[in-house]
Amino acid sequence: MYSELIILIFLAIFVFILFVSTVKIVPQRQAYIIQRLGKFSRILDAGFHILIPFIDKVSYQHSLKEVAMDVQPQTCITRDNVSVEVDGILYIQIFDPKKASYGIQDYRFAVSQLAQTTMRSIIGKLELDKTFEERDTINGSIVQAVDEASDPWGVKVTRYEVKNILPPQSIKDAMEKQMRAEREKRAQIAESEGDRQAQINRAEGQKQELIRQSEGEKQKQINEAEGKASEIRSIANATAAGIKEIASAINEKGGLEAVNLRVAESYIKEFGKLAKENNTMIIPSDLADVSSLVAAATSVIKQT
Repeated sequence: MYSELIILIFLAIFVFILFVSTVKIVPQRQAYIIQRLGKFSRILDAGFHILIPFIDKVSYQHSLKEVAMDVQPQTCITRDNVSVEVDGILYIQIFDPKKASYGIQDYRFAVSQLAQTTMRSIIGKLELDKTFEERDTINGSIVQAVDEASDPWGVKVTRYEVKNILPPQSIKDAMEKQMRAEREKRAQIAESEGDRQAQINRAEGQKQELIRQSEGEKQKQINEAEGKASEIRSIANATAAGIKEIASAINEKGGLEAVNLRVAESYIKEFGKLAKENNTMIIPSDLADVSSLVAAATSVIKQT
């Protein structure tokens, strides 16, 4: 009874091993390489598969998804003889599982080493300042070189990204000083530009103020001129009105005699002023003949 139980146990184990080696379920986005008696037989895609026990064997399992590989830091020498430490990330994807299995022993190690050597070659063609500016160029060059070399291995390099470019500490200090000097230069330029703009603004303000003052002075002179013109017109109108009144009064009865009397009074008054203001006088010979002067004035009035 005990021996039969042992036989049943061994039989169950054998059946389980036989089932496991016969039935294979391949997950999505993976590929299995099957060897039959040590020779490549076929590639199993995702799904359910049945193998021949003890004859078919899964030799390699590959993921068809894109994989990110960390490229170890390495020391590179730039064109201007500066040592920099560079590392990056390489993205690869298997497109032919058979080539990836039989084309090279370890495709991960191969593409990593190839990326490092290509990076050293590219960095050696650039100066230190350009290495920070030309990251896209470095990435593209590494992808192109590694992708061409890895094609026989069934591996495609999708992209490469430089993570860090670390120069020596002395170079860092020099770059920091250069950056500090550049920042101070930009600050001084900005300050001078501000001063220049402030002077321009002040000059523009003074210009506008002078323009406003001149406009005000101009308007003042215009207003004064208009006021004087209005005053002259008013005086002229008043004078004309007075002359009209005088003329009308002269034409009335007794008007001419009043004018004669007024002229005689004015003549005597002005002559008296002349006598007070001057020490020397030239007296006309016919001074007493006031009637002739009044007659002359009356004649003018009549003609007017």
